[in-house]
Amino acid sequence: MHYRLSSLHNYKNMSINPELTIQFSPMHRLQWEEAQQKDVILYPEGMVELNQSSAEILKLCDGSRTLDQLVIALEEKFATSGLKNDISSFLEDALKNGWIQQP
Repeated sequence: MHYRLSSLHNYKNMSINPELTIQFSPMHRLQWEEAQQKDVILYPEGMVELNQSSAEILKLCDGSRTLDQLVIALEEKFATSGLKNDISSFLEDALKNGWIQQP
């Protein structure tokens, strides 16, 4: 999975708890950006351009799903399997960057 960072925060020692739900951060906004023709994360310090896979993962981070539930939903949506490692890796980065949070 690839995503381009315009700005990067570095929070160490954070990891996804697979038993807790995952929610997109209220301090950020996920939206389609017509000028870039892609989904982006907007926040006061900058913008992050996302590829389609990253955007699809974040769109499901609505606070109602755990990691395994996200994986199942995405594997069903794209009729594939074996995505857990890629999704987990991206979500770890997203958590460290403050784009998502867990209760």
